[in-house]
Amino acid sequence: MFVNTEGVILPIAIFPLLSTRIIPARRNFSGFFHFAPTAREAVAPMFNWFNSDRQTIRQDRRYLEARARRLLQSYLTSSDEQKQRYYQVIAGAAAACQPGVSDPSLENEKLANRSAEAATNVVKSRIRQARYENDQLAILITDAYATVAIAYRRAAAAYTADKEMERLGTAAVHLVTIANSFMGAESER
Repeated sequence: MFVNTEGVILPIAIFPLLSTRIIPARRNFSGFFHFAPTAREAVAPMFNWFNSDRQTIRQDRRYLEARARRLLQSYLTSSDEQKQRYYQVIAGAAAACQPGVSDPSLENEKLANRSAEAATNVVKSRIRQARYENDQLAILITDAYATVAIAYRRAAAAYTADKEMERLGTAAVHLVTIANSFMGAESER
């Protein structure tokens, strides 16, 4: 059996006469033709986002997680004067990662992903350079970019499949928000 473009089921004997108007079909295991995609074809597009998120999470764990945790832990144990330094570095990293595009059609998720990618690229390039083994300021800057990248990934909802990274992202979002608010208040003075 075949189905034409109007959805009418046609017997196989008519097929040669109407071959230009027939929707392509696959023969299933019992010899009948069916028009639905295979299970793999139907499910694959639905899970493409999941695979890309898993790759993103794996990459973020490799390059960003330890650095962001180190910065967050050292921030929590720092004094008020040291926290101001953290705020300056983090707000500077967040400002540097803002996309230069002012396209109103872009969604917040896409903007957050672009900012996260920019911050991740900075971290990767600083890791490749690796000239700062004992330079605390350089380490702080790299860790700040890693924290900003995780914060923007969390804002883009990339960590919904990984609760541990989601919690780390939430802490990073809070710190970036505090840093931006503090620097905004400082600039108004």
